[in-house]
Parts: sequence; C-alpha cells; structure tokens
Amino acid sequence: MYDAQWRDWFPYVSPHDPCPPIRVKWYVVPPNQFIVFQPPNLPQFPLEEALMRGTLWPALYSPYPSRRGARGGGKTYGGA
Repeated sequence: MYDAQWRDWFPYVSPHDPCPPIRVKWYVVPPNQFIVFQPPNLPQFPLEEALMRGTLWPALYSPYPSRRGARGGGKTYGGA
C-alpha cells in the first residue's frame, strides 16, 4: 500500500529532547515535479471529474489525504 508520491524522512532524534520523538516523517512529492514538459496527447479526465479532482490530466492528479490517520501503517505525518 505504498504510493510512489509519498517519501519518508528520518529526522535526528536528540537524547536531550524533552518531547517524545517523531522517528519517521512523511511528505508528498507532487507529480508535476517529475513531468518536465507537457507531452502531447495526454489522457484527460471527463470535464465534471476534472473539476472534482482539480486537474484535467490524470498524470498530474495527487490526492490530498486526511492527516487524521487515513493512511494505514501507523505513519506519523510531518506535523504535530
């Protein structure tokens, strides 16, 4: 259940940190970082679906998951 847009990061955990450490932080790399130019004849969403998803092209679609544990595996996101 690993999505290629998600990356993990292991920050330094100080032994003197008064707060409980967050050992793994997760972040999203948007798909537009990998498409250098717009290739011709990209597949397109139908208009109503494109309006719901926020992009016309499926290659540029990146969902915005909830930070309230919608993703499984006990992942802690990069915030509080």
